[in-house]
Amino acid sequence: MTVTFPLTGEPLALDLLNTEAAVGDLVADPAGLTAWLAAQAGRLTPVDVVGAGEVAAVRAVREAARPALDAVRRGARPPAGALAALNEALAAAPSHRVLAWTGAGGIAAAAHRSADPARRLAAELAEAVAELLTDPRVAQVRTCEAHDCVLLFLPAHPRRRWCVASVCGNRARVARYYARHKGDTQT
Repeated sequence: MTVTFPLTGEPLALDLLNTEAAVGDLVADPAGLTAWLAAQAGRLTPVDVVGAGEVAAVRAVREAARPALDAVRRGARPPAGALAALNEALAAAPSHRVLAWTGAGGIAAAAHRSADPARRLAAELAEAVAELLTDPRVAQVRTCEAHDCVLLFLPAHPRRRWCVASVCGNRARVARYYARHKGDTQT
């Protein structure tokens, strides 16, 4: 079984950063971004047609998010360029609430962004990055301990070591087993 997006469900900003995995860029083209957006269903405003503009916007936010997160995790000041890029994405599609009658005797206030799909998508992702950067738990974000994995996660349990225990955790345990028993077969 191939696990394409093993960490869907982490904070959205981490899911975005994890699209740049050891196997390559999972949102490098419209098809990859479409698959990632489908995996994020319900977390982002749907995009009808994904093109090169949306891919470029998502990758630009991701490229700004990584150095900002790395710095904040260390307690350091994020690079000015990264913050400027994130702020530019946020400003390009400001959010406002739209009130609507639900018909069930209540009223809902949904967030709305008036912008083209690429700018709206970039703003939503930049907002998710801003939420993570300002979250007190940002220092708890970890990198998977598997030697060939670069994915990030926010552990719910302090002893969590791998992005996906059934994938990276099992590979690490199997590797340790074989390392321990490597010389046992020679008799």
